Amino acid sequence: MPANSSEIIYPCPVSKGYGIPAQQAWNLLKVFVIYRLILGGLFVTLLYNSSHLSSLDSYKDYLYAYGSQSYLALSIMSAICLFWRLSDYSTQAQWLIFTDIIILSLLMHACGGVKCGIGILLAVSIASGGLLIGGRCAMLFAALASLAVLTEQIYSSSDGNYDPASFTYAGMLGAAFFTTALLSYILAKRSEEASQLVSQQKQTIVKLEELNHYIIQHLQSGIIIADKAQTVHTVNEASIRLIHLAASPKKLSDISEHLSHAFEAWLTNFKRDFVLLKFPNQSEIHCRFMVLPTSQQTFYMIIFEDIALYSQRLQQSKLASLGRLTASIAHEIRNPLSAITHASQLLAESPSLTSQDQRLTKIIETHAGRVNFIIEDILQLSRRTDSRREKIPLKNWLNDYLKNFMLLNTVHEDQFSLLTTSQSLTALIDPGHLRQIMDNLCQNALKYGKPELGQIVVHVRSYQNSPCIEVIDNGSGISQEHLKNLFEPFFTTSPTGTGLGLYISRELAELNQANLSYLLLDDSRSCFRLCLQDAERNQIEI
Repeated sequence: MPANSSEIIYPCPVSKGYGIPAQQAWNLLKVFVIYRLILGGLFVTLLYNSSHLSSLDSYKDYLYAYGSQSYLALSIMSAICLFWRLSDYSTQAQWLIFTDIIILSLLMHACGGVKCGIGILLAVSIASGGLLIGGRCAMLFAALASLAVLTEQIYSSSDGNYDPASFTYAGMLGAAFFTTALLSYILAKRSEEASQLVSQQKQTIVKLEELNHYIIQHLQSGIIIADKAQTVHTVNEASIRLIHLAASPKKLSDISEHLSHAFEAWLTNFKRDFVLLKFPNQSEIHCRFMVLPTSQQTFYMIIFEDIALYSQRLQQSKLASLGRLTASIAHEIRNPLSAITHASQLLAESPSLTSQDQRLTKIIETHAGRVNFIIEDILQLSRRTDSRREKIPLKNWLNDYLKNFMLLNTVHEDQFSLLTTSQSLTALIDPGHLRQIMDNLCQNALKYGKPELGQIVVHVRSYQNSPCIEVIDNGSGISQEHLKNLFEPFFTTSPTGTGLGLYISRELAELNQANLSYLLLDDSRSCFRLCLQDAERNQIEI
């Protein structure tokens, strides 16, 4: 039996339904062995008491001597077995109780029978057996002890020492044994129920603690628990990711001196419960302070949230209303636009039109078609479905996508190059939305990225612990004047474009909690970077 086991249950071999935890059982067994050692030592001490020896005949004197010495020797052997765990728990416990019943009965006979008082020690053994092995087992021990006492009394009577009062004492001892066994059974049963209740409550507390820890660590918002001295007690993964720390902070000042001063100011005035932090090369972080009072100490919770997330939610709410409005307007425009287009086609078929009039009708049809194309993009934006994100292996997905894209757009395979890393990257995104974003980026690269100067590179890599897709072309770059309006709706530098492609791509990216950005590389090549949510990192979104 392993010594470090703390959850194994030792049931009674005769009965079922009772058990005690292993460590508690071994401790009880140690107490009983110590009790036996003390009792055996007392028996041996009485052996050398001259007054005691004078009260016994030679036969009983030898019986007492051998019995007391055997009892002490067996107790010492049991202590050694218990210390080294040379046998299992049940065997040792049963051996101790059965030897108690036998040897104490012999010692009782050697000292003059039931009237000597040693028989009452059997009640201690019976109660110990009920606690050590099982409450119902105590009934078996009580029956064995009662039979031993009765046998001793019958044997004593057969020698001519018949005493009716001794049988009365034997009967009272038997009744005491069964009463002790019954009480032991009741106490053991209650102990079992209390132990089970404590175990259930312990498991519930552990599960709740694990659940709370999982929720805190996987929240999308950063959470830090600190005390009044600004010592950090708990910090989740989102906090470290948002503020880009290499390790967990020990003090609030390790994060930002501005945050430390704002926290001190908040402690004096609870009305100012937030602060905006600006980190280099990062977006603004919104920090909110809350009080967490407990029975022993007051803690403080600091919630970190990216301002971009606030802006995203606000923007999505506005776009939802704007999408419904633009959809209604687009439907109303298509009817007269269809009439204009049809009238222009009929007018172009007239043989009496001059060449100049024919050119004017052609202009009408061209621009009517462009307006219709814009309306189609607007309707596509208004019909945008909710994101159904899936776990996508980017390398395999992009390889299949580029093959289909080049086939559908009749693009030569040498014009695109897929560059990947040895690291396996997986993203959490709607496949349909990712395909639409990649269509816009790749078509823009073909149209504006000067593919005749070199290949268009689709690069998959990890950037700031997030999987990213970069579409790199040979374009000369976007001027600073146009860069601030790059993702605005209807902004375009092309006379034939609608200015909705990049806008829709960015909105689809934000819908999937991704980020689409533009940057100019060191070699003056244009790059659109799509940073996606890592599918391997679970987050609870609230």
